[in-house]
Amino acid sequence: MPAAEIRAALAGAAPRPFWLDDPARPVAGPGLTGDVTTDLAVVGGGFAGLWTALLAKEREPGRRVVVLEARRIGWAASGRNGGFCEASLTHGDANGATHVPDELDRLRELGQENLAELAETIARYGIDCDFEWTGVLNVATEEHQVEWLAEDAARSPGPAHGTAGPLYLDQDAVRAEVASPLYRAGLWDRSGTAMLHPAKLAWGLARVCRELGVEVYENTPVRAVDSTRDHVVLRADRGTVTAQRVALATNAFPSLLRRTRWHTVPVYDYAIVTEPLTPEQLDAIGWRHRQGLADLNNRFHYYRLTADNRILFGGYDAIYHYGRALRPGHDQNEETFSRLVAHLYATFPQLHGIKITHKWGGAIDTCTRFFAFFATAHRGRVAYTAGFTGLGVGATRFAANVLLDLLAGTRTERTALRMVRRRPLPFPPEPIAWLGIKLTTAALVRADRRQGRRGPWLKLMDALKLGFDS
Repeated sequence: MPAAEIRAALAGAAPRPFWLDDPARPVAGPGLTGDVTTDLAVVGGGFAGLWTALLAKEREPGRRVVVLEARRIGWAASGRNGGFCEASLTHGDANGATHVPDELDRLRELGQENLAELAETIARYGIDCDFEWTGVLNVATEEHQVEWLAEDAARSPGPAHGTAGPLYLDQDAVRAEVASPLYRAGLWDRSGTAMLHPAKLAWGLARVCRELGVEVYENTPVRAVDSTRDHVVLRADRGTVTAQRVALATNAFPSLLRRTRWHTVPVYDYAIVTEPLTPEQLDAIGWRHRQGLADLNNRFHYYRLTADNRILFGGYDAIYHYGRALRPGHDQNEETFSRLVAHLYATFPQLHGIKITHKWGGAIDTCTRFFAFFATAHRGRVAYTAGFTGLGVGATRFAANVLLDLLAGTRTERTALRMVRRRPLPFPPEPIAWLGIKLTTAALVRADRRQGRRGPWLKLMDALKLGFDS
């Protein structure tokens, strides 16, 4: 594709997340000044932290709860993702079968229940986040992937909770759903995924928290966590919080618990958003059921329609920077944006010439097993979660319930799960981590070019139950 055409598409694109570039974005709340004493303190104003605060107040309305956010509510991963809200708690059944095979059936049920409860909470509190229960359509773009989808369809569980089971689509059927010349087959999971506006969800959760009496402090980075015999003390720049219990929900950012810092690495993911499609352009591609879409490559794309009929198109590149570096400059990557435009045009040649209005990236908290893990510290007074690896929009709500169970100190079905009791293998120190991730990325590229056949390095990673992809 001519470079000039790609440059023209990106000319004028705003270098910031589409979701956050909204005139309805709430103004930042006050920061912490002085000293506060509370029953529960939550560090992190993204999905995991906000769900923890909200559910804590629902469990015990009289409990005093404080949320401390380093910048603004939802500004990091919670406001930069694709808005796919999935039921899976294990980053897909295949990954769950690798790590927790004995629990997979129950975790599938718990994930579906969690998604249904999430939808009910959104409706009950009137959170306007463009929630659409459309499902996700996984598409085969290579001939060998058609068999993969057929096998997935054959072993998929039947309808759950009164919802429809997955629907296999051959080439003609999938192109009738969404008109792309790349598609060879599809599997439409009609009940396990919803589409939503992630920033509006974060803002809505914060609004509900405040209405329930939660004190939310923004622009308040927590620098350290200490404990006394009876309390945990969080130290911020202009004050302290003394709490009976603390939940840490800091996602890709360095954990305040040193012993968990090695368990995640920040990997940068990127997305672009088009201008709104015209009625003629929508007719040309179909997509009347508005499913989320994803292909089956190791370096996969995810894409969906927004409420005003733009296309969000993301994924493919997953970039790790030496030393676990987190920098604002990493949010922009012109080479990746150009690649995404070229891939968008290849997927929908009907849309050649459409303009890109937004381009951005952000860090994902990747762990070696690809789904969330948990830890406690300070004699059980502090609980921590991270490692969602790109599937946190729905799973953070489940994790919030786990954190509250752990902090309560009572054994529940959730805390008894092996996925909760066991942590993934940590990443090694540098330069081994950087070298291992680079080798794995190169091996994934080769596998995509060899009809999905995994070479010696990936087979070794599989044997060790280690993962890394986009």
